[in-house]
Amino acid sequence: MKRMGRPPLPREVRRLFWLQVSAGLQSSRAAVSIGVSHTAGDRWFAEAGGVPPRIAAPSPARLSFPVRERLALLAVQGLSGRAMAAELGFSPATISRELRQGRRSELAPYVASVAQALADERSLRPKPAKLAVNEPLRAWVQNRLEQGDSPEQISHRLRRDFPDDPEMRVSPETIYQSLYVQGRGALKRELTACLRTGRALRKPRRSAESRIQRIPGLVSISERPAEAQDRAVPGHWEGDLIVGADSKSAIGTLVERTTGFVILLHLPERHTADEVEAEMIRVMTGLPERLRKTLTWDRGGEMANHAKITDATGLKIYFADPRSPWQRPSNENTNGLLRQYFPKGTDLSAFPRDYLDFVALRLNNRPRKRHDWLTPAEVLDELLSNPPQPPPVALTA
Repeated sequence: MKRMGRPPLPREVRRLFWLQVSAGLQSSRAAVSIGVSHTAGDRWFAEAGGVPPRIAAPSPARLSFPVRERLALLAVQGLSGRAMAAELGFSPATISRELRQGRRSELAPYVASVAQALADERSLRPKPAKLAVNEPLRAWVQNRLEQGDSPEQISHRLRRDFPDDPEMRVSPETIYQSLYVQGRGALKRELTACLRTGRALRKPRRSAESRIQRIPGLVSISERPAEAQDRAVPGHWEGDLIVGADSKSAIGTLVERTTGFVILLHLPERHTADEVEAEMIRVMTGLPERLRKTLTWDRGGEMANHAKITDATGLKIYFADPRSPWQRPSNENTNGLLRQYFPKGTDLSAFPRDYLDFVALRLNNRPRKRHDWLTPAEVLDELLSNPPQPPPVALTA
C-alpha cells in the first residue's frame, strides 16, 4: 500500500530556496538547507537562469496548508460553515468558498492536499511577457543589445527616446528574464553573449618598484590640479595599456574624465616608449587645445617619454601611485568593457586601426547613467558646441 504523506509545497519551498540564494548560498546548499535535494536546487537555478523569480509570501488573509488540514478535520466532524469559520478565524464566506473551490468535483470530499494544489494552480495566473507581445519594443531592445548596451542603459534610454509612448517601456529585470529564464525567452538566447559578464582583473605586468625606475622625471598624481579631480572641466584624461597574449601586444586606452569619451591607441608592432609617444602625439594633436589639459597614467615604462609628449601636445602628464588602480577609475572601468571586444589571451596586434576606431565608436555611443542616459559622444559634442565664455570686463567710469 502506498504511504500517504504530507504533500510538498512547491511555491513556498521555492520561495524559501530563493531567499537562501539571495542571502549568498550556492544553489545546492540553499536546497539542502530547506530540506530538498541539491539536484532539485541546481535544476531550479538553471531553469530560472540564475534570476530569482517573484514568489510572494503567503498572505495572512489566505488559507495556508496547516489551516486547510484543520478545515478538513472540522469538515469530517460535520461542523457547520459558521462554526468552522469561527474556529479557524476566517469569515463564513471565505470558508464556504474554500470548501467549494477546494474539490475536484462536487461529490468529492474536501482533502487538504488537493485543495492546496488547486489553490497553487489558481495563484499562478500566467501572463505573456511584455517583450513577447510588443514587437516594436522587442526589436528595439534586441537591436540595442546587439550594439552592446546593458539592460539598464536600454531601459533608461527608452524613456529618453520615446518620452510620450508608455508602451515603449521595459525594466532591466524584464530584459534579463527574457534572456535567461526558461519559458519567458522573448529575446534570442544567444544575445546573452552581448552582455557584459563582469570586469576582468588584470595582473601586474611587473613589480611596482621596477616600473618606477623606468620613468625619469615623473610627476605624482598628488600634484595634479584640483579641477582634474571633480570632473567639472573637460580635457583631463586617464590612460593605460591593455595587454595581449604573453604581453607581446597591446592597445592604448584613453578616457576623458568629464564625458567618458574613449580613444584607442593603435600599437601594432610593439608597445615601447617610442611607439606610445608617436601614437599619443598623433592622437592628441588632433584634438582641440581645450581638451588637452592633463593625462593620468600608471607607472608603466611605456610612458618613459612623457616629457616629449608634453612638449609636442601641451598635455601635462601625471602618474598614479603604485598599485592604486582606483586613482584611475574611468580607465579601469573602460578596460573592463574593452575585454568584450579584446578577450584576454588575444594577439592584439592582429586588430587594424579601423577596428579600434569602430570599438571606440561603440563605447562612445553607449548611454551612461551619470549623464542622465546621454552618450559620451553626445556630451562631448554639446561641450564643444558651447565653449566657455570669457568673464565680462568691468567698465570704468
